[in-house]
Amino acid sequence: MSLGLGIVLFAIGAVLAFALNLAVDWINLQMVGYILMAAGAVVIILGIILMARRRSSVSTQRTTVDPATGDRVTRNETSRPDDTTTV
Repeated sequence: MSLGLGIVLFAIGAVLAFALNLAVDWINLQMVGYILMAAGAVVIILGIILMARRRSSVSTQRTTVDPATGDRVTRNETSRPDDTTTV
């Protein structure tokens, strides 16, 4: 979601800064466009950083034989380095 928001902010800012040739007395649309472009770039960078942190996980799969029944038992564990619970 954050990457999409950053791209939208950047695109709207680029349109305001470069494509519109409209003069408004009470606001400078070109400056608003530059501010939106900067905000979009910050959101994109933060989104990439947070996505990289979220994707680090450890997945383990173990297959053993139950001695009582002779059946194969497969256990899947997924954990993140900062999370002690398993799924």
